Formats: sequence, structure tokens, C-alpha cells
Amino acid sequence: MSGHLTHFDKQGRPQMVDVSQKEDTSRLAIAKGQVRFSPAAYEKIQTTGSHKGDIKVISELAGIMGGKRTSELIPLCHPLPLTGLNVAVTPADDTFSFIVTAEVKTTGKTGVEMEALTAVTIACLTIYDMGKAIDKGITIEKVQLLEKSGGKSGNFNRQKEAS
Repeated sequence: MSGHLTHFDKQGRPQMVDVSQKEDTSRLAIAKGQVRFSPAAYEKIQTTGSHKGDIKVISELAGIMGGKRTSELIPLCHPLPLTGLNVAVTPADDTFSFIVTAEVKTTGKTGVEMEALTAVTIACLTIYDMGKAIDKGITIEKVQLLEKSGGKSGNFNRQKEAS
């Protein structure tokens, strides 16, 4: 841990971190989130879908679109040339939820953690939007970075950190 917030200058003003002196490296980030429904609403979505369309396909596409626009949504994020962005939505029958996973790649001077987290969050919000007509109690839960690699700060793996 670096011990200071890098998005503020010495006078406490917000700044986009200067990464011009950093080496380009291969970067990867994987994030995950969960959208939980009531058992009845989950069953209905699984059997009949949403009147707005295929909840899985549309939310995956929304997540990809959101991940690509991260620097427009988060003020101090660098715009990055993404080399890969995949979003997967998987039903989890045991918890009446959908699990959303995003994997983002680039070769550059800064990581893609925010792009992965944004992709997951936008996909989760899309699932919420598509399901809210049949369930007002939907929750978005456990949005988190699972893994990141590349760069000066090294690698992170949530599972390895927990053990």
C-alpha cells in the first residue's frame, strides 16, 4: 500500500495521475458482482424473460459499452485503449441471482481495474432496470475486484489474499 492518495496534488487539488514516465506493460483486471431477485421473480425471468428483451445478452452488451466509457464516467480515470473486454452473465439458481463477471485487458501505463468494475456495475444496473417491473426488491451485491496483473504495484488475487 502506497500510504497516500495519488489523485490529489500537494495542495490537495484533484489531479489525473501523471503516468508518462511509466513503462507500457500488459494489464489485466477481473471483477465480479451479483444481482439478487426474489425467488418468484428469478423464476419468472428464467422461464419467460423480461419484456425488454434477453436480460443476459442485453446486460452483457451494456457492460461492454460501460467499460469502454469508464474515463467519461469517473473524472480522474485515464482514457485507455482496451485490447479486450468480456462480460459474462451467469444464472445462480441457488441464490436466485445473476453473477456478472468482467475481464478487461490492455497494454499501457495504467491498469484496467476501474474499467472492469464499471463494466460489472453497468451490467448489474441493466439487469436491475430490466427486472424492476416484476421485483422492486432487487439488490446489487458484492461488486469487487477479483484479480489484477501488470504494472508497478504488482499482482492482486482476492482468493490468494484471503487465504
